[in-house]
Amino acid sequence: MDTVSIIKKLSAAQGISLKQLALRLGFGENTIYRWNTKKPTIDKLQKVADYFNVSTDYLLGRTNKKSPDTNEKSVDLSSDDYIMTYQGKPIPPEDMEYIKRILNGGKD
Repeated sequence: MDTVSIIKKLSAAQGISLKQLALRLGFGENTIYRWNTKKPTIDKLQKVADYFNVSTDYLLGRTNKKSPDTNEKSVDLSSDDYIMTYQGKPIPPEDMEYIKRILNGGKD
């Protein structure tokens, strides 16, 4: 399936036309239709992917999975169980407190 057909299917599922989608994303009203003959720019393709919460690979028909597989685990930096390291050595607790203050915008 080509990119425009995939986007058309996603749009139909949300009850909007390609023209409506284009306008919502700040594109010209015929921009997405033009992708039948001209490749989309990366930034516009990414906007469409973000809108539908899918990967650009899905929009390009390179995968059937809407979202990318990630083996990454989220890390809760506020957890005392998580030990940050620098060059293989644990960061001292007082330095961690300083790092946390910086990440919180200088607030305790």
